[in-house]
Amino acid sequence: MTDELSDLIGELVDATPEQQDQVLRQVLATREPEEVALLLESLPLQSRLETWRKVPADQRLQILLTMRGDPRETLLDDMSREDLDALFQGMAAEDLVELSDSLPKRMVERALWVMDEQQRHYFEGARQYKDDQIGRWVTHEMLMLPTNARVRDGMRLLRRELPEYADTLFLVNRAGHFSEAVRIGQIIGSPDHLPLVDLSEDVFPVLEGQEDSVDAAIKVQQSGYTALPVVDENGRLLGRMDIGTAGELVNTYYEGQLMAGAGMDEDEDLFAPVVKSARSRALWLGINLLTAFLASWFIGLFEMTLQQVVALAVLMPVVASMGGIAGSQTLTLIIRGLAMGQVTNANLKALLKKELSVGGLNGVLWAIVIGIVASIWFGSPVIGIVIAMAILINIAAAAFSGVAVPVVLDRLKLDPALSGSVILTTVTDIVGFVAFLGLGTLLLL
Repeated sequence: MTDELSDLIGELVDATPEQQDQVLRQVLATREPEEVALLLESLPLQSRLETWRKVPADQRLQILLTMRGDPRETLLDDMSREDLDALFQGMAAEDLVELSDSLPKRMVERALWVMDEQQRHYFEGARQYKDDQIGRWVTHEMLMLPTNARVRDGMRLLRRELPEYADTLFLVNRAGHFSEAVRIGQIIGSPDHLPLVDLSEDVFPVLEGQEDSVDAAIKVQQSGYTALPVVDENGRLLGRMDIGTAGELVNTYYEGQLMAGAGMDEDEDLFAPVVKSARSRALWLGINLLTAFLASWFIGLFEMTLQQVVALAVLMPVVASMGGIAGSQTLTLIIRGLAMGQVTNANLKALLKKELSVGGLNGVLWAIVIGIVASIWFGSPVIGIVIAMAILINIAAAAFSGVAVPVVLDRLKLDPALSGSVILTTVTDIVGFVAFLGLGTLLLL
């Protein structure tokens, strides 16, 4: 949709009001809510607000639910009290949970006031869990019957409108505790009088409400079922986590990891106010400045060497760049492994050995190439030897740091994606410069 999105942005920003209305009607009629949300997020703030005001009330909720937090807040802030009341009418508890972080408390209470009692109960149940717990994100549309139900009861239930991602029917006891799960395919064609428990799955995975939301979502994706039941600490069925919601949670998490690597929030608006954007990014610019000063201090220790051998100053960026790239490759791999639960004490030693071997092989290969180029460039075999040895040392150090830094941060309960790249860059810069300039001092002076 990239090219089409670019065209639509141009049409909505530059066209006349009449042309904009025509484009918007076509977009709303032919595009999914996710695509409309992406288009709105891509518009400058004033154009976004003008376009949003023209979106019909019955389409607004689904668009808002797929938007990022910051741009969604700008639209909600612009809506009148009457528009918000219309938005809240018929809203499900799951939708209000999604929007609640973007609404002031008084608006959440107002939304609850127009909800029916069952939806209010669901919402209050979700609020008992934190944002990073799966109990907060359960859906309540599911196929459910008591444990004494028979095939005819299941068939009667299946004749109704089925929820999305439904391949199993859940059985609960009188206290509402999850008991069994039966595949829909097993029900169809079985004798009417047969108890459903006789058709239940031998082993069926169950999620607990306190589980980490991303871990639980990955379990759903790997389970082979389209949805898994979620229970509270007493085994009472809270709802289910379907594979669609699980995919959204995992995608949001990885997008957050990607943005965190640059010290940013995945909810940040593309057209957020300048002061707000600058403030959110200033911290990591300051941290980076401190690490840059640290690397510069190490360079300053070799001031006399640089004054006498100018070639070393010319080649310094090569050493730092090679170490930084090698380290970031390993860092990305390990962070992904940690997020997926693939990196443990049992395999850490083997993983470190493998990454050091990769670093050593690449280090030898590129040390030879860069050493030959530097020797020819400056007409000095010694300079070639110096940079070759420095490259080999730095790439090996980068491989080690790429494994060690995220693992240590993870054990300290710090987000490796947020601070790992800053620490890694500092390590590779300092090791690379000290190795390069130290060897230069020993061999050239």
